[in-house]
Amino acid sequence: MGRYLFDKSLREIQNDILRMGGLVEKAIYDSVDAFMNQDVTAAAGVIMGDERIDELFTEIEDKCIKLIATQQPIARDLRVAVTGIKILTSLERMADHSVDIARSTMCLAGHPMALRPLQEIPRMARLARQMVKDGLDAYVHRDVNKAREMCAMDDQVDFIFSHVFRDTISCMAEDPGVVTQGAYLLYVSRYLERIADHATNIGEAVIYLATGERRELN
Repeated sequence: MGRYLFDKSLREIQNDILRMGGLVEKAIYDSVDAFMNQDVTAAAGVIMGDERIDELFTEIEDKCIKLIATQQPIARDLRVAVTGIKILTSLERMADHSVDIARSTMCLAGHPMALRPLQEIPRMARLARQMVKDGLDAYVHRDVNKAREMCAMDDQVDFIFSHVFRDTISCMAEDPGVVTQGAYLLYVSRYLERIADHATNIGEAVIYLATGERRELN
C-alpha cells in the first residue's frame, strides 16, 4: 500500500508539472505575440497570468518536499522527486522571462518597431517553445535521446541571438532615433535565449533522472 501511494503521488506531481508547463508554453507564445503586435492588453494578460503560475509552482514544490520528508525515498525514487523540483524551477524562470517580454511591450507602447532583426524574434520563440514541449515529453517518457536532441536545439537559438544582437547594434549605430526600440529588442532576444537555456536545464534533469548522470549540455 505504501508503494502504491508513493507512485500515485509521483504521478500526480508529474501531471501537475505538465499542467504548469502548458501554462508556461502559452505565456511564452502570448508574450511574444503581444510584443510583435504591440498589444498592451495581451501583454497585461501575460503579466496577470503569472500569478497563477507562481501559485502552481509553490503548490507543486510543497508536494515534492512533503513527499521527500514523509517517504524518505532513496536512489531512483529520490531522483524522481529532486528532478521534479529542478524542472519546476526552470519552468518558473521561463514564466518570469515571459513577463519580462510582456513588460517590454508595455514600455514600448505607442512606439512602433520596424527594425530589421525584429523578424527573427518569432523564430527564436518557436524554437524555445518547441524545446519546452520536447523537454516535457522527454520527462514523461524518460527519453534520454529526445532530451539530448532538444538540448542541441539551444545552439540554433544562440546563433539567432548572436545575429539579432549584431544586427540590432548596427541599426542603432546607423539611426540613433531607434536606440530605445533597439534596446528593448535586445532585451527580448536575451529573454528568449535564457528561456532556451532553462529548457536545456530540463533536458539535463531528464538525463539525470533516467541515468543518474549529471551532464552539462548548455
